[in-house]
Amino acid sequence: MLGVLLFTKKALRVNIIEETDYWIIINKPAGLIVERHPQFRSLEQMVFEYFKKVKKKPFVGVVHRLDRPVSGAIIFAKKKSSLKKLNEMIRFREIKKTYLALVENKPLKEKGTLTHWLEKDKKNKRAVLHPTRTEKGKQAILKYELKKEHKNGFLLKINLTTGRYHQIRAQLAELGCPIIGDEKYGSAASFAENTIGLHAWRLEFECPFSERKIEVEAEVPF
Repeated sequence: MLGVLLFTKKALRVNIIEETDYWIIINKPAGLIVERHPQFRSLEQMVFEYFKKVKKKPFVGVVHRLDRPVSGAIIFAKKKSSLKKLNEMIRFREIKKTYLALVENKPLKEKGTLTHWLEKDKKNKRAVLHPTRTEKGKQAILKYELKKEHKNGFLLKINLTTGRYHQIRAQLAELGCPIIGDEKYGSAASFAENTIGLHAWRLEFECPFSERKIEVEAEVPF
């Protein structure tokens, strides 16, 4: 851990996992929004204030996103040029993301691949899944593996092939294994306020600026 971003109002400590001249990787706490918002404190704002301590006019680029109730590793770019390159890597799936999900029920198969066509319901802010191709749907694919039985449920490792809106949450619910605390997708189990049992655990990619292999893990909160 290189350091922390400290939000004193709520004593929120946000761990910095790794930082270079081009990007920074943060372990986002669950319950914190990523992008700037007129009503809520955001991780983007906290990163900007951290950069401002050493640079008069810092740049903060949002490379990818995590839902508010989700914790874990997230990348921000420190330059416009690095944002463009990292966005391109996300688009071409050159950044491997591994998640951990704490679910209510044990899946019938201990490992498998889930494939659906996902549509975004903007009105209700949720994902709608279909078993076959639809006109507006985008293909959503993930692989899951049961890691262990947890005191509060079952821990699954998730490897994303695609990165769709609420993909993991919707697909695991469709599997009959809703993420603990995710009432939007059918969870009946309680979790901490404004959080669910989903964590962006690991990121792997080749840094385009140094050709160094990056493999980082975000400390698991559950």
